[in-house]
Amino acid sequence: MTKNILYFHGFKSSSDSNKAQAFKRLLKNDSRDAKIFIPDIEDNFKDAIKQINKIIEGIKGEIFFAGSSLGGYFAKFYAEKYNTKAVLINPAIYPLVGFEEYLGENINYVTKKKFNICKSDIEYLRSLQNKKIKSPKNFMILVESGDEILNYLETVSFFKGSEIDIVFGGDHSYSSFEKKYNKIHSFLKL
Repeated sequence: MTKNILYFHGFKSSSDSNKAQAFKRLLKNDSRDAKIFIPDIEDNFKDAIKQINKIIEGIKGEIFFAGSSLGGYFAKFYAEKYNTKAVLINPAIYPLVGFEEYLGENINYVTKKKFNICKSDIEYLRSLQNKKIKSPKNFMILVESGDEILNYLETVSFFKGSEIDIVFGGDHSYSSFEKKYNKIHSFLKL
């Protein structure tokens, strides 16, 4: 049976991000019966959820999720919804503390497209998550303690009971990703 992995990039990023491309290499080189989908997620959060739902409807076979930062937030949401596994890299967690700094106009780093975020957008994002995870064993969490955007200790506490891999040092870009290929393969049984 084909294993499908849907990878979500981070906020204001794209499918061309370093982590997205590294994830693609992970599967391309080592997994013959796995497919990866790395969409360019819409900047508008409601549109992003509609887009992801449509992609999922078209996927046949077993599905897993993966994501980085805000993409990890989305991956967690869908892994819980479908009761399946997910690999989350320096993921954003409920309640998205500090996300209000993005209120107003933003620019996608890659497309250079401008978009606005208002309070109702942040409330919508927060409404997608529970305060606790239902199935901790479905998650592999990859964090670096030097993450300058998200507090890795809060992430570790939130995902208590999950498979957690902490690299001391590093940053939000998770520079040690390619060293984790074997662990990811094992966790997803690729």
